Amino acid sequence: MTSIEKKLKFQTPRVASQLYCGKPELLKEVEKQLSVDIVARENWIQITGPEASVKQSETFFDFLDQARAQGMDIRKSDFDAVLQQVINGRTKALETLIKDPLVLKFPKRKIIPKTLNQKRYLEAIFKKEVVFGIGPAGTGKTYLAMAAAINALLKGEIEKIILTRPAVEAGEALGFLPGDLEEKITPYLRPLYDAIHDMLGKENAEKLMEKGVIEIAPLAYMRGRTLSKAYVILDEAQNTSPEQMMMFLTRLGDNSRMIVTGDITQIDLPRKQESGLRQITQILMHIPEIELFYFESFDVVRHPLVQKIIEAYEHYRSEGHPR
Repeated sequence: MTSIEKKLKFQTPRVASQLYCGKPELLKEVEKQLSVDIVARENWIQITGPEASVKQSETFFDFLDQARAQGMDIRKSDFDAVLQQVINGRTKALETLIKDPLVLKFPKRKIIPKTLNQKRYLEAIFKKEVVFGIGPAGTGKTYLAMAAAINALLKGEIEKIILTRPAVEAGEALGFLPGDLEEKITPYLRPLYDAIHDMLGKENAEKLMEKGVIEIAPLAYMRGRTLSKAYVILDEAQNTSPEQMMMFLTRLGDNSRMIVTGDITQIDLPRKQESGLRQITQILMHIPEIELFYFESFDVVRHPLVQKIIEAYEHYRSEGHPR
């Protein structure tokens, strides 16, 4: 079989390295999966192999470069996902995903997905009525849920945003804190407050909260309500009981969307109590209108050391140690 050679040149060595996350071992996976030989030096990547395989490889790196040019950081999860799409011939789906930049504009800032997985997550939120964002801290699952909700509110697509979470916290007894249940749980919703202030500015955010347009309430307050024309975000959902999860999901009303976020590796419930989030992923997995979106440690967009810490915990648990 005749081999051909193709050299892909990029703006700088750093740009070329970003496409494979600065990890030459990832190029070995491309070689294995696409039956090519790859050499990466300075600002170029050279591909050698059968013509069809070289073209596939070129398409793969071109998609990654387009994503990078949109301001995304290429993560290993992105690298793997794009490679599998190219191998499976799903380039049309990739073209649709990467073709147009996704930018959400707010009074105080604009938000661009930092990874392809974040972009896929946002697009799932736009398309599906119920989306579960499941994964470790630092993947942006809650922040992006807030961004989608505020975006819909500013466009007039909904009339209200409701933020909620269960009254459970690692090592904390809420009963000993001062105030009623709403006052006790407010400090634990601080990341949601911060996200709202970040996008709208503190003054605008507080006006909307005073009017009840943005409502923050403990999960216990959801019982008996039907939530219409709203975005409803349940955060820290790993700490719901199965009964609470069912109660929450059945609050869905007309023209509403629900986003449920959580990390099933960080459950703070008593050991014998089952997590509603863990159970519901098995119950709902075959309903096409519902998206179960999983983030991995590779999707963490905080300090690089956070990703390593999460990976170390995952390795520890995979060896059979208790959570």
